[in-house]
Amino acid sequence: MSLSRRTLLSTALAAPALGLLPAPAHAAGPPGDVVGKITVGYQGWFACRGDNSPIDGWWHWNDNWSQPPAPPTSSIVAWPDMRDYARTYQTAFANLGDGRPATLFSNYDRQTVDVHFQWMRDNNIDTAALQRFNPTGGEGPIRDAVTAHVRPAAEASGRKFYIMYDVTNWTNMQSEIKTDWLDKMSAYTSSPAYARQNGKPVVCVWGFGFNDPGRPFGPEACQDVINWFKARGCYVIGGVPTHWRLEIEDSRQGFAGVYRSFDMISPWMVGRIGTPADTDRFHTNVNSPDQAECDARGIDYQPCVLPGDVGSRQRLHGDFMWRQFYNMVRLGAQGIYISMFDEFNEGNQICKTAETLADVPAGSGYLALDEDGTRCSADYYMRLTGDGGRMLKGQIALTATRPTQPWVGGPPAPDVDLAAGRPTTQSSQTQHYGSGFAVDNDPNSYWESANNAFPQWIQVDLGAAHAVKRAVLTLPPNPAWGRRTQTVTVEGSADGRTFSPLAQSAGCVFDPATGNSATAALPGAQVRHVRLTFTGNTGWPAGQLSGLKLYA
Repeated sequence: MSLSRRTLLSTALAAPALGLLPAPAHAAGPPGDVVGKITVGYQGWFACRGDNSPIDGWWHWNDNWSQPPAPPTSSIVAWPDMRDYARTYQTAFANLGDGRPATLFSNYDRQTVDVHFQWMRDNNIDTAALQRFNPTGGEGPIRDAVTAHVRPAAEASGRKFYIMYDVTNWTNMQSEIKTDWLDKMSAYTSSPAYARQNGKPVVCVWGFGFNDPGRPFGPEACQDVINWFKARGCYVIGGVPTHWRLEIEDSRQGFAGVYRSFDMISPWMVGRIGTPADTDRFHTNVNSPDQAECDARGIDYQPCVLPGDVGSRQRLHGDFMWRQFYNMVRLGAQGIYISMFDEFNEGNQICKTAETLADVPAGSGYLALDEDGTRCSADYYMRLTGDGGRMLKGQIALTATRPTQPWVGGPPAPDVDLAAGRPTTQSSQTQHYGSGFAVDNDPNSYWESANNAFPQWIQVDLGAAHAVKRAVLTLPPNPAWGRRTQTVTVEGSADGRTFSPLAQSAGCVFDPATGNSATAALPGAQVRHVRLTFTGNTGWPAGQLSGLKLYA
């Protein structure tokens, strides 16, 4: 959702599970379009110059919407898989690793929304919560247009959708949210695809009670809005702070009654967890007492499940997300909210995403779904979400073991490092730091060239020709090896004498915080000899390499 959500307060997981005394218990809601279902947050907030939208700019793709996205102004942290879109828009990024142009999609283009809802259908995702920020400003017309695209896309795909208002930075929210519903959004409830729960049209309001300046509304104004929607026959979901029940950390005081007047509560989780262990601690200290409180008060509970940020290497090829599904289903949650379907700005998207570095712009620094060494298909996190939904609905047994394979048809054959133990040569070396250390599978040994004498090169003989598609370069993982950028050209040869470029000269960033590793996508040319030529190093005046791994 909005970028401001990523900076919310961290959690004190040791907080005791205390809360208000429960009211008499009421039965939870029966199955409907949100109870017993998987809901995905759908931003729908991307546009491109040339798509004929009212903005005519790179909405949410770039910090400066008038300029095509490129480093360092791009506002996304992960790259979408673009192969299913009929119309795409050229960016200023370098070509993808495999040479394809770096293009992006526009939600103003109806075919984009159609594609997204077809993906939801194909992966048994039930319901989409269409995000609606302050529609009274310059973004209003394009948000209206995207909403108009969502209705036929949901109807054609058999999915449900509802309006999810985000009140962030919406100064006149209390009055304008009512006007927007009456004048525009309520008309969509006539669609057979509009979500209903307990026979009522669903509407969500995200942001009441958060302890930050972007949502300054007092409890009286918030209660008024909830009561107003309920008086119009709506089933009202609250997107609330993580610690709504105790009114601590990310929650302001005085909102106990506001929170407990929602029909369903959906606490925010992005930025709170990043590992399976975090998930388990939250299950014990936060989610379980939340569920008990909601059960006691007859409120439906819809916790968040997130895939994890690609760029922060949280995903663990699906194990992080599956642990959340397991914990929320065994908890007895009435529904699950996925944060998010298309959130490329925070890296928490489940929709189709670049599989390998061949699918991301060269030199962009973006990671792909294989960032931990496990190949994942572009649609993997939607397939994983579909299986989480099956477990929620009792269609498969509760299991802590992820049933979804990262690669369609099963996992691919393990990657074989073609360079491991192979003969090497080099232009020079310092002291005893020879090139053989780069292929000995010891992360702490390394080759270092002569100092202050660029260019320098290291070369490996693979023994036979291979279609090399990926090179992984590493430095020792010790934090003492500070962050540096080495400028490297990759060349290949059949005979070890005549070399041709495989990857043009580019800056490879080595950062101890991310494993001191850099990956280069290669074209798959048949070569026996691979040479890396170093022409610069911001951390030391020599070529340095502890690992050279080559994969076909």
